[in-house]
Amino acid sequence: MDVLDAGESAVVAAPTGSGKTVVAEYGISAALADGRRAFYTAPIKALSNQKYNDLVAMYGRDQVGLLTGDNAVNADAPVVVMTTEVLRNMIYARSRALDELACVVLDEVHFIQDTYRGPVWEEVIIHLPRHIQLICLSATVSNANEVADWISTVRGPTKYIVEEKRPVELENLFMVGDKSTEREHLFPTLVDGRPNPEAGRLEDQSRQVRGRGSAKGRPRRTLYTPARIDVVERLNEEGLLPSIFFIFSRNACDEAAASCLKQGLRLTTPDEKTRIGALVRERLGDLDEDDLDVLGYPQFVAQLEAGIAAHHAGVHAVDGTRRSTRIGRARSCGGALEPIRALRSGGEPGLESLVPTHLELSSHLQHGGESGSVVQQ
Repeated sequence: MDVLDAGESAVVAAPTGSGKTVVAEYGISAALADGRRAFYTAPIKALSNQKYNDLVAMYGRDQVGLLTGDNAVNADAPVVVMTTEVLRNMIYARSRALDELACVVLDEVHFIQDTYRGPVWEEVIIHLPRHIQLICLSATVSNANEVADWISTVRGPTKYIVEEKRPVELENLFMVGDKSTEREHLFPTLVDGRPNPEAGRLEDQSRQVRGRGSAKGRPRRTLYTPARIDVVERLNEEGLLPSIFFIFSRNACDEAAASCLKQGLRLTTPDEKTRIGALVRERLGDLDEDDLDVLGYPQFVAQLEAGIAAHHAGVHAVDGTRRSTRIGRARSCGGALEPIRALRSGGEPGLESLVPTHLELSSHLQHGGESGSVVQQ
């Protein structure tokens, strides 16, 4: 806070859930107290929408706007949430919206390392008028000092603040199916900082069986990737629900949710099912039935009542469906969820586990702070 009070910019690197947002809120509140404006940028529309709702709850709907390309809500408000590209375009257009701007929050600033989108962050940092304070946030940037030094070079005094303590202790688990025992093994990935010897033992046993071959001369595989529904059921047994499965395709998310329902997965009690149905009717009851059918409403409701939901940037045709999905999670009605990259940049309340279907180091670090366990398949 002292850095911001001194009028300097800041790079804050801290694990997800450790309070980075408090720094941003302090800067925003200071701008409002001076009668000036603040912009909050996010890399994706889904996170922008989420942050908009958070800031509306804090400052009031008349004080907060949203600009994402798809939505333009109260664009002249003192606080405006937008995608980083929108701010970049404002800078190049010399928009008058920048005239009273006191600070800009660049959330997920580690996107500056992205091959395709990174230049957008660079352009904003370089070309934004120098008198505007920057507050850069990230859970995964590993070189906060270098980023701060570079910003100091192109803009002026910038300090970096690094917090390494994780507020949510992370447990890495590994799950693998074993044909020889007809069961799925779930065990810690590391023991005392080293690979779990149990994993090595299973692999050695698998090699011995494969070495003997099969009747047709082909090696037999005894270890396999468990089916998604088996993973969910095991997580349920271990008390590791609600859970998010990260799937990097919108269609694959929808297909996964539909498949879980079709295979009979049910994760809610009768009371929860009733409450979920009532919530959805409350949100969508004023919409035409034919329109809801076109949007796949019956399938959506059936999945949600079973504790399953697909959530991604494409779930926006009816705003109420997205709100229903989120509220279902916040009320602990959702059991297993199937979102994609739309959620990679923001935490979700009440999560117990995350199951990545594709591992990247930055994503792994980011998501790990959002739950108690990361289960690798």
